[in-house]
Amino acid sequence: MLADIHNETDARQYRIATSVFFFISGLGYSSWASRIPSIQQQLHLNEAQLGAVLFALPIGLMLTMPVTGKLLGNFSSRKIMMFGAMIFNVVLSLPGFTNSLWQLALVLFCFGSARNLLNLSMNAQAVAVQHLYSRSIMTTFHGIWSVAGSVGALTGLLMVSMNVPPSYHLLLISVLLLAFTMYYYPKTFPDQPVKETTKRPAFSLPDKSLLKYSLICFACMATENTMYDWSGLYFEKVVGASKATAVAAFVIYMVAMTTGRFMGDKLVKKIGIKSILLYSGWLILSGLLLAILLPYPVTAGIGFIFAGLGVACVVPLVFSLAGKSKSANSGQTLASISTIGYLGFLVVPPLIGFVAQATSLRLSFAIMAICGLLIVLMVRGITD
Repeated sequence: MLADIHNETDARQYRIATSVFFFISGLGYSSWASRIPSIQQQLHLNEAQLGAVLFALPIGLMLTMPVTGKLLGNFSSRKIMMFGAMIFNVVLSLPGFTNSLWQLALVLFCFGSARNLLNLSMNAQAVAVQHLYSRSIMTTFHGIWSVAGSVGALTGLLMVSMNVPPSYHLLLISVLLLAFTMYYYPKTFPDQPVKETTKRPAFSLPDKSLLKYSLICFACMATENTMYDWSGLYFEKVVGASKATAVAAFVIYMVAMTTGRFMGDKLVKKIGIKSILLYSGWLILSGLLLAILLPYPVTAGIGFIFAGLGVACVVPLVFSLAGKSKSANSGQTLASISTIGYLGFLVVPPLIGFVAQATSLRLSFAIMAICGLLIVLMVRGITD
């Protein structure tokens, strides 16, 4: 019915506007991630302290998830997306101005909360826009997020090489993204809130038929966020590279992930979703093992490329498969799987810091290799 109401020009406008919000999310988050080593040095944090403070971001994200779900049941996704983007952009400007661990923890808690508001609402907006098209466009949105992430990483590399403090860098990005938010919000799709007919707990777990999808998301999201938070530090402390090279390693990872996402749709047609998920697990496993066993710039860089390609398509493809489930509507399915997936986002990256402090950062990265193996094991029994 929506396709009959809105013409192609409207649909294209909504798609572009939604894409901009994916770009805002990707650029903002990768800009922060690219300056983690600088902020660690600025606040004189060791690995365990950094791991603890990074814990605040996913805690904020997880605690906001049921709130976001209720908001999306009462307001349109475009309004929540606008609200989330505004808070996300404002908080983005703050990490570089903190001067204590507790200040940074509070900022990251708010950043995680805002990121959840933005990400869940923009995905809901993307689903609404998808209904205007007869062909799949969902993976393109995620590809744009990755392009933005690569731009953010490259910008971070430039800022580090020019010795620009993270405070000025992140403030500049924040102002730019606020301008994008205000300009493109009126062009977003005016969808209606989808109210649930039955009451569910704030944190709902998936049923048994969706559990394997949840575990795959857990492993992938744990790996992806660990690479955001620790890839630069791994190159600095284990590989022994300069700060600029460490940021370049993060850029390599982001470019590989971006490339993989834009290749995903074509590969699905050729070899199927199950094969892509299986190869993704092997890429994560082999890539991180390569970086662990041969911690040199070239070999570790190749390992990061493998890892980036490995995490590229897992979550979008799992959501695509799980969306076919008859046990719940798509919103309930996405929320339940995301709950488990974000636990990986929440638990594993901070754990890397504690393990690194107790042993070594090199050994702690073996946890991520195990995540790749988990994906391989869980893919068995899945049908396209």
